Formats: sequence, C-alpha cells, structure tokens
Amino acid sequence: MIKAVELRKGRTIIYNGELSVVHEATHVAKGNKRSYMQAKIKNFKTGTISDVRFNVDERIEVPFVESKKYEFLYREGERFIVMDLETFDQIPISAEVVGDMVKWLKPNEQVTCDVYEGEMVSFSIPFTVALEVVDAPPVVKGATATNQLKEVVLETGAKVRVPPFIGTGTLVNVDTRTGEYIDRAK
Repeated sequence: MIKAVELRKGRTIIYNGELSVVHEATHVAKGNKRSYMQAKIKNFKTGTISDVRFNVDERIEVPFVESKKYEFLYREGERFIVMDLETFDQIPISAEVVGDMVKWLKPNEQVTCDVYEGEMVSFSIPFTVALEVVDAPPVVKGATATNQLKEVVLETGAKVRVPPFIGTGTLVNVDTRTGEYIDRAK
C-alpha cells in the first residue's frame, strides 16, 4: 500500500479491484482547501482511461510487479519484440503497452519492463537517448545557438526542434520525457 501522494506516471496499481497503470499524476493544492492528487488511470484489461481524484492520505494497493531489463530488437506490425537479457527469450509486447515511447525507440536499446503475473504491464526507456538527424533544413551561414530553433526529423521518425547549426547526420541527445533537444551527442 502507498499513499496517493506517491503516485507517479507508469506506476502499476490496483484500482476498483482491477490492475491499472497511472498515465498522469498531479498534486493539486488550492489555497486553504485540502490538497488532492488528480490522476489519469488506464485499466489494463479494458484499456479505458479514467480521471480520478484521490485524497493525498488515501491508501492505494500496489501489486507486486517485477521490473526487468530487456533489449528491444525490432518491430513486427503492432508488436514490439524484446529479448530477455538473462534467458535470451524473445518476447512480444503490444503497441498499447509501449505507448508513445515508440518515438524514441531504436533497435538494440535497453528498456525496462514491469511484469505482473507473467504479463508485461509497463514499458520504459532511458530518460536520454542519442538519435541521428536524418532530415534537416540546410545550415544557415552565421547561425548561432541564440537564433530561432528549427524542426528536424530523427532516425525513428520523431520530430524535434534544435538549434540552427544542427545538420543531417548529427547525433543529438533527446529527453524522452519531454521530447526536447538536450545537446549534441559525443
């Protein structure tokens, strides 16, 4: 059991007797009124997302989930194939579990999956990934880092705004939580 104030994105909980995953969690405090946790919770079986308000001291049941490291291998239609780093078994994961992380996912990337009773319930990637720019507007002579940002396409198909000196073929670090450019990769 955890307090509602400890809810975080990606956390697996038992809500209304069913396995659910927290998609968003925000602590709300309004003046003299009692603060609360506003959360979007996705029911794992039905896929429905509910807006829920919890009292900050409310107790929420947390199931035992095993967090394991895997290596992403490739995409096969709507399934993503990962390899267990200990047994080398290849395991398919549905696109629903991967979610919007697909924008930053490239082959041979280390990922972490939460497993509950033999079923993958959540999927996460490192907070920073290095991706190659495959399409960028031409570099403007004399452009500096203080100029306006331009939009480029990365090797995974994701679009990111970067400084004007970044060109095609450059490796850039991207924050996977916000989708923002950090710096050039070394």
